Amino acid sequence: MPIFLFLALLIALPAAAQTAAQYPAKPIRMIVTAAAGSGPDITARIVGQKLNVALGQSVVIENRAGAGGSIAAELAAKAPPDGYTLVMASAGSHAVSPALYPKLSWDPVRDFVPITIVSIAPNILIVHPSLPVKSVRELIALAKARPGQLSFGSGGSGSTAHLSGELFRTMANIRIVHIPFKGAPSAALGVIGGQVEMGLLNLPPTLPQVKSGRLKGLAVTAAKRAGAIPELPTIAEAGVPGYEAVTWYGVMAPAGTPPEITSKLYAAIIADLRNDDTRARIAADGGEVVGSTPEEFAAVLKRDLAKWTKVVKDSGARAD
Repeated sequence: MPIFLFLALLIALPAAAQTAAQYPAKPIRMIVTAAAGSGPDITARIVGQKLNVALGQSVVIENRAGAGGSIAAELAAKAPPDGYTLVMASAGSHAVSPALYPKLSWDPVRDFVPITIVSIAPNILIVHPSLPVKSVRELIALAKARPGQLSFGSGGSGSTAHLSGELFRTMANIRIVHIPFKGAPSAALGVIGGQVEMGLLNLPPTLPQVKSGRLKGLAVTAAKRAGAIPELPTIAEAGVPGYEAVTWYGVMAPAGTPPEITSKLYAAIIADLRNDDTRARIAADGGEVVGSTPEEFAAVLKRDLAKWTKVVKDSGARAD
């Protein structure tokens, strides 16, 4: 190594350490991959509020919905890796979208540093209350009697709701049509308003509409029942054995963010996730606290990329 490069490295190392020690010295931006009121948004606001206190700096939430979360992901991937831009990623944005949009300008593994999966949540299979079905089996029977006439809404192409529907369509051997909306709340309103007959939407933003009776819940997409609405069976229990689809919400930073900074963020978030108030808020919205290590997060991402790539291939799903 040339002597001038060696000297430059010696000068840069203390400066980097000092920067990490002073972090954060200004507000932090957390980009959310979905619209306000969505699962990632609700989770980001819970985490951001706690980080405000833990780090002594405000966390500014910035919603950048669109293209299954890839617009927000691209913005975060190209941000300076200094710890002042984070992204509340989801299974939809970082595992489904790369499968559905093969020509993205960013890579979910190469361009991001995983910090922690905050929580997981199932999607919920909902229908309009007037639809003459009371169970998953009855819905499948109706869809088979009316092939191609029933439609399901999602929070957008590339969302886990979209691919949950495609997986349901394939495994139940029915013909239903995908209609994308701009976010899960809009899709729920689409079912309420009769624009679509059904949806497999993120549980957190949809739960209040089910509790109020504006939507009829039939089942959840996870392998086990949801604590927030235990009376609903899983889709696997209710007629489609082996069916499972959950989403996760996790904090990531741009690749190259110093490990001293990501470690500080990880410690602060994990401490907050152990707080009873935080756990209760996430559970009330239909989520389950995880608090994974960065290594565990990376393994989940790799697993889900493989899973949803296969679902896209098998179902022939496309970005509408």
